[in-house]
Amino acid sequence: MNRVAIAGASVGGLAAAEALRKAGYTGAITLIGDEPRPPYDRPPLSKQLLSGQWAPDRLDLRPPADIDALGMELRLGVRATGLDLARRTVSLSEGADVPYDALVVATGVRARRLPGTEGMAGVHSLRTLPDALALKERLRPGRRLVIVGAGFVGAEVAATARELGVEVSLLESGPVPLAHAVGEEAGRFMTRLHLEHGVAVRTGAVVAEILRDGAETAGVRLADGTVLPADDVLVAIGSEPNTEWLTGSGLTVQNGLVCDEYCAAADGVYGVGDAARWHNRLFGTDMRIEHRTNAAEQGMAVARAILGDPRPFAPVPYFWSDQHGVKLQAYGHLRDHDEALVLDVDPEGRRLLVAYRKADRLVGVLAAGKPPKLLRAWRALIAAATEWTAALAITAV
Repeated sequence: MNRVAIAGASVGGLAAAEALRKAGYTGAITLIGDEPRPPYDRPPLSKQLLSGQWAPDRLDLRPPADIDALGMELRLGVRATGLDLARRTVSLSEGADVPYDALVVATGVRARRLPGTEGMAGVHSLRTLPDALALKERLRPGRRLVIVGAGFVGAEVAATARELGVEVSLLESGPVPLAHAVGEEAGRFMTRLHLEHGVAVRTGAVVAEILRDGAETAGVRLADGTVLPADDVLVAIGSEPNTEWLTGSGLTVQNGLVCDEYCAAADGVYGVGDAARWHNRLFGTDMRIEHRTNAAEQGMAVARAILGDPRPFAPVPYFWSDQHGVKLQAYGHLRDHDEALVLDVDPEGRRLLVAYRKADRLVGVLAAGKPPKLLRAWRALIAAATEWTAALAITAV
């Protein structure tokens, strides 16, 4: 093993490179990234960066000296555009080919956009540092922001914008924000939190048109005819994996690069992070996770596999979200649950605890205002594939 190519220069790609070096790998590593800057952290974009608490250089995942110490060839500001499995080469947008013995696909995701809004002034998405800086310049007291999509990105930006004195309307097409992912009670809990802080939450809201006044954004027209005035619109309706460059390669791509339980997509090719869809044997299902912790852990797992020590990657996924001073944390696989059982809810005390069941086992927990020790106990039960009634009996003690 003399050459490792890593397509994607964010958390997952960097974690793979660091794990390779830590394990004693001395061969060549080429890190390919479509953004011109070294790897940086994305979760703070909707919070600390957008609010002005952090300067952009604080987002760097590692100091320059630590990146240099990895001894990598950095190919930044270029995109991976194609893959030849037979020749074991990655084609780049600048016209060059990068050879590899092992390839890590960590190209992440991009924000999904409303049709016809590409390049429209005043209409934003939030995925990259330039996205966040462009939106940050527009958020001032008294301005009006409409957010299309009440998922975690949209909700976090709503909270940050309110702190900055912006008038915010948060649009959700369903009856309860986040209900499909975390259940109705958790969705209502977060909705109440936003309403208390002056966010205008609208459910059943379907966007029909972005209104313009010359070159400027003027508002949003909903399908029911309602017009919401706006100086800016943030489109936060999910993401799409950056896997188009794999078309024609022979790899299977279906809502991400399809991998086995070892994160392998083919001989010598591995998937990491937001762009990878792999089989998690702990939950018995394929999953694609768009969370920082998963990308880092998966990068380390793939490094072991590259060096000849493959192990099934079967983590208990973890994510968190900060909104209006409340930290929401979750362990497990919450989507596609059969039951979301509310064990504790107190909106005024900003306290919430929900357990999730799939078939006859505990598969997840979501909490706000709960001590770390309690959450670690729930995580251990999920990791042990604990039967549902047994888990409830244990936690009731």
